[in-house]
Amino acid sequence: MKLNYAVVGTNDMAATVAFYDALFEGCGLQGLPASERMTYWVGGDFAFAAAIPFDGAPAVRGNGTMIGFAVGDAEEVRRLHAKALTLGGTCEGAPGQRGPKYSAYLRDLDGNKLCFSD
Repeated sequence: MKLNYAVVGTNDMAATVAFYDALFEGCGLQGLPASERMTYWVGGDFAFAAAIPFDGAPAVRGNGTMIGFAVGDAEEVRRLHAKALTLGGTCEGAPGQRGPKYSAYLRDLDGNKLCFSD
């Protein structure tokens, strides 16, 4: 079994698309607007999406929820973490060695927690 896709909620699709389009630039992901309430970024064997909640309630971050991206190496971890911060993300853990992985943590514009690791 493997993870097929992950979705984070947003309250501002235009800002979220601008954030992730810029963040994922050069990472081999293709952005695909699927509908007015959902946008996908598709890789070789997975998809990441941002969605305006179907129930019409505001998107809120999940307490204890985190999406992890394997980005290849420590240099890419540092690059993506720094880029996310320049795009308005907030640091939740600077790049560094954590157990067997080199990782960095941040929150996107809606407060969704992301991890980049080697």
